[in-house]
This record gives sequence, C-alpha cells and structure tokens, in this order.
Amino acid sequence: MHDPQHLREALADLPADLADSPLWSPDLSPVPSARRTWSTYNFAALWISMAHCIPTYMLAGGLIAAGMNWWQALLTIGLGNLIVLVPILLNAHPGTQYGIPFPVLARASFGTAGANLPAVLRALVACGWFGINTVIGGEALRTFIVTFWPGFAEIGSGGQILGLGIPAALTFLCFWALNIAIIYKGMNAVRIFENWAAPIVLVLAGCLLAWVVSRAGGVGPLLDKPSKFKTLAEFWPVFVPSLTGMVGFWATLSLNIPDFTRYGKSQREQMLGQALGLPATMIAFSAMAVVITSASSAILVGVPVEKLWDPQAVLGFMTAATPPPGLTAPLLASAGTRALVAVIAVFGVGIATISVNIAANVVSPANDFANLAPKRISFQTGGLVTGLLGIACMPWKLLANADTYINGWLIGYSALLGPIAGILIADYFIIRKKQLDVADLYREGGRYGRWNPVALLALACGVLPNLPGFLKGVHLLDTIPAFFAGIYVYAWFTGVLVAGGVYVAATRLKATRSR
Repeated sequence: MHDPQHLREALADLPADLADSPLWSPDLSPVPSARRTWSTYNFAALWISMAHCIPTYMLAGGLIAAGMNWWQALLTIGLGNLIVLVPILLNAHPGTQYGIPFPVLARASFGTAGANLPAVLRALVACGWFGINTVIGGEALRTFIVTFWPGFAEIGSGGQILGLGIPAALTFLCFWALNIAIIYKGMNAVRIFENWAAPIVLVLAGCLLAWVVSRAGGVGPLLDKPSKFKTLAEFWPVFVPSLTGMVGFWATLSLNIPDFTRYGKSQREQMLGQALGLPATMIAFSAMAVVITSASSAILVGVPVEKLWDPQAVLGFMTAATPPPGLTAPLLASAGTRALVAVIAVFGVGIATISVNIAANVVSPANDFANLAPKRISFQTGGLVTGLLGIACMPWKLLANADTYINGWLIGYSALLGPIAGILIADYFIIRKKQLDVADLYREGGRYGRWNPVALLALACGVLPNLPGFLKGVHLLDTIPAFFAGIYVYAWFTGVLVAGGVYVAATRLKATRSR
C-alpha cells in the first residue's frame, strides 16, 4: 500500500485522470523533480558496487583458460565494456529526461500492452542472474559456517535437493531471504546500500591482493604465461565470442538503466557517473583478479589454477584449519586469525553479491513484473516474484559447465536482449527525436496504442538469425550450418543492428503508406 503523500507526489507532474488508469501506479510513475537526487557519485558508486562481484572476478579466468594471456583477457574485457557503455548511455537518456522506468519507456515502441513482452524477457534473464549470484553468496555463507562448525558440511549425509547439497541449499535460502528483505525497504534503501558497499568491497579486495602478493613474494607465474594464439587468425575465433560475452554481461543493464537514471539530477551527472564507474572498474577489478590468482598459484602449488579463479576457494584455503595442497601448515597459523579472516571474507563477498544482485537483478524485474498489472503488483511483490523464479531456474546448473555458461547463457541472452536495445534506441533517437508524450504512456487509448506490430516484427528479425546458434550452445542441436554459427558469435551486435534497422525501415514505410 502507498501512503497519500506518496500518491500525491507521484501524480504531481501528471494529469489527475491517470490515477484511475490501469497502466499507472506510483512505482511506475515518473519520478517527481524533488525526488531526483542521484548525483555523479551515486551513479559511479552504483557501477563500482555492481562490477565488484564474483562473476566479474571470474571473467578473466575464463578467457585465460581459453588460451589468452593476461593482457589479451583484460583488453577483451575493457573493449566489451566500452562497447556496452554506448547503449547504456543512450537508453539512460529518456530515464533522466522524463523520469520513467524501462517498462514504461518500452511502451513508446512496443505499445502499452506490447511493452510487457520485452519487460518480461528482461525480467526472466534477471531472475537467472539473481539465482546465480544467490548461489555464490550462499556458498560464501556456507564456507563461513563450516570454518566455525565443520559438522555443518555433513548435514544431510551427502543428500541433495535438485542437484544442490543440503548445506549449500540451506545457505542459499538464507542468502536469498537477505536479498528480499533489503528490496522490501524500497529504492532509497538500494541507493544508500550501493553508496557504502562500493568503497568497502574495493578496500577488502585490495587487502586480499596485498596479502597474497606479500605471501607469494611477488605477482606469481601467470603474468609470464604466453598466449596460445600465435596469429590473429588463431586469436579471432576465440576473441569474437568472448567479446560478445563481455558485452552480454551488462546487456541486461543496457535495457533497464532508466530504472536508475530516472532518479538522476541531470543528464551530465548520470552520463559522467556511468562513464567513470563502469569500464574502469571492470578492467581494474579483473586485473586484481589476475594478480590474486597468479600469486595464489605460487602459494598453492598443488591446486589447479582453474580452481583458484574462484575467490571463495582462495578464501576457503586461507581459513581452513588443515593445510591446503602443497603446504605443510595452514596458510593462517592462528585459529583467531582464521576466524577473523572468515568473518571479513563472508562480509566482503556478501556485500559484493548483494549489491550487484539487488541493483542489477531485482530492481528491473520488480518494475517489469509490476508493469504486467500496475494496480495489483507492487515493486516489492515484483521483487518477491523475481526471487521465486530465481530459485525455480536452478541456477547452480548454469554454473556447472563453463561452455554452457558462456555460449548458452551469456551469448544466448545477449542474442535476445540486443534486438530490444536496438528497437528502443532507434525509436527514441531516430523515430521520435527524443520527444515523448509522458501522459499517453499511461493511457490505454493514447497515441502509442496497445501493440506495435512493427516492433514485434523487428524483434523477431533480430532474434531469429541467432536461434540456431543458441540451440547449439545449449546442446539441443549437434550441428548447424556454418553461416548461422558465424552469426551467433556476433549475437548481440547482429541483434542490435538487424532489429534497429528493420524497425526504422518498417516504421517509415508504414508512415509513407498511411499518408
């Protein structure tokens, strides 16, 4: 329920008749000028806190495992984030200009009812990411508990629930509940949480880096490891799908960034904050991961390097009372020190995971699900639906196989979301010249109509060329024609260009015929 003051503020800049529209609710209403308080720091902190997460930490490891050396991996990550920053800033503009969230912006191009299609597609991807990050946070909590209560690892006597061990399932649910509790506090709580989470996570990562390098006596051997690719012809087939995967990593936020920029004080502040916060943080945090993993491999000589790309594994070895492989004594000799590090570690991983989970994977689907029935589904209820679907998708299975994670998950959903981004950008900047009738976005009989068949056609044209590659990526097809295999590695780029081009051409053709 919303209090009367909240309702008055939400309708302050809108016609009073919209209060009765089934398309309007306070959660989806344009943010009043008085509540647009996010500054450059807030947007930079948002990206810093979201980028400092375990999946980011593990990105470089996947690229190095594919054969790249350290600087090729960082170059791929940096270039991918510079590319995805472009649609992020473009779609951010209407959020700040009109104070509207993503699903309401989508009504301009897809229609007031048709907007539910891109909103739900974006929401379902977020549910998968929510589940993935909750698995990571739950595993950190499990490691922490086992440090103080070793018997916790034996609960259930090896039994599993849908492929997840009983102890891991318990900590997964505990971490899940913590995420939902924070989102129930509302968007201002999200802003406050992101503000102080950003510097804390950075400091803790820096402390881990300093300790590992000091213990190893240097940066370790990985920085000297050569690339396995001797020519550009060998490098390119790995680089392109990897770059697409890096773009796909934040393809979700390139759609729903208006959910945040609607609170921005000005276009300059949101653009500057995002430009400062995203690419630099992704490169810096990935570089820290490379050095930490390299130094750890010099300490834990008996542990496969692939395992050391998981920071939770490194922290687990640090806090273990028994010597890890390659050593005759625990990394931390004092039980008190191990306990202190375990507390700090679970705090750091927990903060990092919650910050990215709430900002990237709950805010958008909460608004998206609310858009299905604005009068009946609130922001908080949408967040709860997101959490439940995050469990239902069994995210631990997505993390079980690197090939499925990159080719099936990262590239797969980028092939789905890229066309939506292309349509939104083309509609707002090319067709409408940045001019929207905000009130009509909330009216069923307004100028935007219920369904826009042109947007549906453009979406289908953007998705279909990548469908065979996706089916192969999730192992539903064994072989596909070389043409479709070649397209799929450019999935996000193909989707944006094809869908955006078809949308502009078909819209102009329709306008010409209607004259």
